[in-house]
Amino acid sequence: MTKLAVMGAGAWGTTFAKVLADGDYDVMLWARRDDVADEINSSHRNGDYLPGIRLPHNLKASNSAEEVLANAEQVYLAVPSQSLRENLTAWGHLIPKDAIIVSLMKGVEKDTGLRMSEVIVDTLGFPEDQIAVVSGPNLSLEIAAGEPAASVAACSSLANARKVASVSSNTYFTTFTNKDVIGTEFGGILKNLIAVAIGIVNGVGYGQNTKASIMTRGLAEISRFAVAYGAKEKTMVGLAGMGDLIATSESPLSRNFKAGEMLGKGYTLREVTKRLSQTAEGLASVAPILALAEAKGINMPIVEQVKLVMDGEMSPRDIAPHLTHETDEPQGE
Repeated sequence: MTKLAVMGAGAWGTTFAKVLADGDYDVMLWARRDDVADEINSSHRNGDYLPGIRLPHNLKASNSAEEVLANAEQVYLAVPSQSLRENLTAWGHLIPKDAIIVSLMKGVEKDTGLRMSEVIVDTLGFPEDQIAVVSGPNLSLEIAAGEPAASVAACSSLANARKVASVSSNTYFTTFTNKDVIGTEFGGILKNLIAVAIGIVNGVGYGQNTKASIMTRGLAEISRFAVAYGAKEKTMVGLAGMGDLIATSESPLSRNFKAGEMLGKGYTLREVTKRLSQTAEGLASVAPILALAEAKGINMPIVEQVKLVMDGEMSPRDIAPHLTHETDEPQGE
């Protein structure tokens, strides 16, 4: 039987491990903390990250990377994006050479600007056709509760994308496929930045018109960026782009929305980071994304405003789509 390994027992890693296990596969989950692994194995719960969710019996956990990765045919990575390289350096050599490696992460490496699939290739030297990414509207608690949802698996090898989609689909979760790794990955990364912006205006107290304006103009903004870096435009209006943007920008379960909301209420970036119990990838991605945008001459006014708010150089009340014009002349949509 296919052995599946998930590295990272936070909310999304545990949720995706449950998705795989609910498809009747044996799943091993790597937990950095002994107590988390023990709780999953003894009571079939991960109370710190998925309160109230019961996990299936065919999902086992261990804090031994060697045990989890042994003979795995597919390896799903769900660690914080800024610690991926460090983690792969520690246990990446244990991943079987013929395994498909799947990134569940939505961030870019701060120091290099590399997407997570690029960090995997750079660190491990695996061929690109063995690296897949999964992205979409992925609010962990809703999926863990068995609410119907969908995602997309992308890989330069469509055959491997289909293998990933096959094992990560069940009665409540459907995974589609494409070959646009760049677009699928950037969709997941960039929508976090727009979700922070929408959280900011929500924290200020602005209503649906403002949020809808930022969401739609934000989609245009992140699509320009992704296409400039090789993404397909249709990917940005699919599950990995628009779908993920809607979910992340509208839900109180979204960590990036929460982070923005706290900024909008006047908390400093340091205070927001301390108060968040889980990683909001959007906060770490703002600076490297703007650097990548500058390198291609791409205008990203909404993301630039988010950075100004984060840096304390703009009042949260001033972030709005009508401030994103460079001139007073009317512009086409």
